[in-house]
Amino acid sequence: MWISFFLWLSSALMPFAVFYLVAFGILARRPVFSDFLEGAREGMKITAELLPTLIGLMASVSVLRASGFLDFLSELLAAPAGLLKIPAQVVPVAILRLVSNSAAVSLMLDIFREQGPDSAAGMTASLLLGCTETVFYCLSIYFGRVGIRKTRFTLPGALLATAAGIGASIWLGGRLGA
Repeated sequence: MWISFFLWLSSALMPFAVFYLVAFGILARRPVFSDFLEGAREGMKITAELLPTLIGLMASVSVLRASGFLDFLSELLAAPAGLLKIPAQVVPVAILRLVSNSAAVSLMLDIFREQGPDSAAGMTASLLLGCTETVFYCLSIYFGRVGIRKTRFTLPGALLATAAGIGASIWLGGRLGA
């Protein structure tokens, strides 16, 4: 019963939102189409400003994966990770999650393919992606857009929160994994 209600709600929300915006614009006597075009124009300017940062982040992730440095770092951290009961396959996911969500998801899917989603590594990787944030991506995109250069407390706070998320995902993943 609840599933059918939520399916109906999700399919009804978008047309309702569009109708509401158009009706509000007409009642407020706003030029709805002109406002839409102005918003699209501003969105394109923002995209053009953020493009160099996005290209730099994508290039850095590609270099990390193609150079073999990520594999080297994973092998280097495998022994300490084993002492902390962290599945070795999850270490590169945790590293890449700081920079790129799509690269971390790609590694998680590799874990699923090799060990299964219900394995300890699969559960831990899934939880890790849900409990952490792409810290460097968010800082570079959002702070770069606004022009904030001083990240004195933001970066340590974000890394601390990410470390807590990693710890929680390791603890829960080890208990839930088959």
